[in-house]
Amino acid sequence: MKSLINKTLKLFLKSKYGSLQQAIERPLQTQFQLLMNMVETAAYTEWGRLYGFTDIKSIEDFQKKLPLSDYDDLKPYIQKMMHGERDILWPGRVQWFSKSSGTTNDQSKYLPVTTENFDTCHKKGSWDTLAIMYQNNPDVQLFEKKSLILGGSLSHFKPHPETIIGDVSAIMIANMPLIGRPFYMPDVKVAIMEDWEQKLELTAESTIQDKEIVSIGGVPTWNLVLFRKILEKTGADHMLQVWPKLRTYIHGGVNFEPYRSQFQTLIPREDFIFQEVYNASEGYFGTQYRPDEKDLLLLLDNGVFYEFIPLEDLDSPQPRLLTLADVVIGENYALVISTNSGLWRYQIGDTIQITHDRPYTFRIVGRTKQFINAFGEEVMVHNTDAAISAACAMMNCTIKDYTVAPKYLNEREMGRHDWLIEFDQAPVNIAMFATRLDKELQAVNSDYMAKRGGNLALEELQIHVLPQGAFEAWLKFKKRQGAQVKVPRLSNNRKYVDEILQFVEEYQAHG
Repeated sequence: MKSLINKTLKLFLKSKYGSLQQAIERPLQTQFQLLMNMVETAAYTEWGRLYGFTDIKSIEDFQKKLPLSDYDDLKPYIQKMMHGERDILWPGRVQWFSKSSGTTNDQSKYLPVTTENFDTCHKKGSWDTLAIMYQNNPDVQLFEKKSLILGGSLSHFKPHPETIIGDVSAIMIANMPLIGRPFYMPDVKVAIMEDWEQKLELTAESTIQDKEIVSIGGVPTWNLVLFRKILEKTGADHMLQVWPKLRTYIHGGVNFEPYRSQFQTLIPREDFIFQEVYNASEGYFGTQYRPDEKDLLLLLDNGVFYEFIPLEDLDSPQPRLLTLADVVIGENYALVISTNSGLWRYQIGDTIQITHDRPYTFRIVGRTKQFINAFGEEVMVHNTDAAISAACAMMNCTIKDYTVAPKYLNEREMGRHDWLIEFDQAPVNIAMFATRLDKELQAVNSDYMAKRGGNLALEELQIHVLPQGAFEAWLKFKKRQGAQVKVPRLSNNRKYVDEILQFVEEYQAHG
């Protein structure tokens, strides 16, 4: 029966791949038509009336009439929607809201997930990813065996209990078609529970004996936590001794490169498939297109209209906003989206680099709010990820996680970058590793190299080695555990670094 379902779904995915190719071949027309359809649909919402959607006939009209927005701009409207009001940013009443926690900011963001957005963005993006995976690897058996998804949690919005909030992964799991549920683990009740430690424990217990797991999904850091728990329980040396048919990993949320070597060690299989996706709370934007390239395909027909701000314009009161027709290959842009969930000209906070235009592909290079530029060095997340990956490979060590902040110069000491690193396998010599990491960062960022010249503005970076479990304990202390919660990689101030160092000091003092 499962074999028949797998064969049937392979035919379905083949048709999905054909539809995907049509959008690839007509990118500008696809985006224009999508925008006009969204504007027409939302014309008589509160937002549509406010900005005269009925008069918008072109992309130029759209850009002239609608302002750029961020979460604070849309928050009053989203709160109305969460309290059950209709026709605010999108027609109808919205029941589901994804909880965004791209970093560990104290305030969570709640983003509407309309029926249209769920069906034609999040769910469609998942089908597109599977269509590409089956096209590149016809022998995979995702719908003949089982997949494990380490998702988030759901809860009711107390002021209006009909509204349900949670991680977008949990919303996907809760709305999974009945035909798909036999192929996924753990069961829905465990998958969406709020107690993260209990979820990991029950997931480990329920999957240890299942030899049919062929695929896993979720944020790398939490999957590694689950793997270690399973290996501890079973005494196995690696995950293929537990799940011998494991073949694919669909991952996103953070840069995978610092974790790749750990996954390759834990899953020692030469034909293992790593499939990267860009699935955020706001929408499903991209998926790896070719197995031998790390670039992601920009999904153009999934309920999202894209605009791009050149990074040099980011702080301008009137930044240039480019459409797909105007982007330059190799340039970095802050991403702006308009979606069929009612996020209009919304600054998502991510920066991407356009890598090709036939088809349009990109790489995620950082966050607009996660960078270090305390000394004119302009260091971004993709710089630090690349540097620490290279340093670890060279010195035969692996990390669990890290965060970086500047140490500002004063009359007694030079400025530098302070790195807090929790190692999975620490280097033999931390001082040598710091020097290597510093050189690798200079190699990938010429501004940092210039500021390091002669130790005039910056001295060599300093590493603080955190004890095992420190980041996880800190996230638990902050009540920020979950499938999409991540340690902030970079900050232009010392808020996180000093807070974590103080927490670790108290944590160790109290055992």
